[in-house]
Amino acid sequence: QVQLVESGGGLVQAGGSLRLSCAASTRAFSSYAMGWFRQPPGKEREFVAGISWNGGKIYYSPSVKGRFIISRDDNKNTVYLQMNRLKLEDTATYYCAAQATYGSSSLIIMEQSNFNSWGQGTQVTVSS
Repeated sequence: QVQLVESGGGLVQAGGSLRLSCAASTRAFSSYAMGWFRQPPGKEREFVAGISWNGGKIYYSPSVKGRFIISRDDNKNTVYLQMNRLKLEDTATYYCAAQATYGSSSLIIMEQSNFNSWGQGTQVTVSS
């Protein structure tokens, strides 16, 4: 398994932006698909965004598409989630996840049960 450490969460006003980072402790980072998931208060964890091992495939949930951008920097073993035009309903604990796969289909990248390494989570709170 890979150790993942998220950072960048915090309190932001609606309409604002935040960038989350997730640093991975593996030299094989470039062979991992990465994902961001979130768990709103009182709800189940859900998919937010995912990126394939080479960045060639990117997926977003409909609720964040057009506002959030996932990216990766293999030189820094880090995946990012740029969150723009934040809404109250984006309030959640955000988790970074990794899976060692060269697959890139949506069935692989968007399904949280495929990810076997998880970060501890970072809180994002959007206020009005």
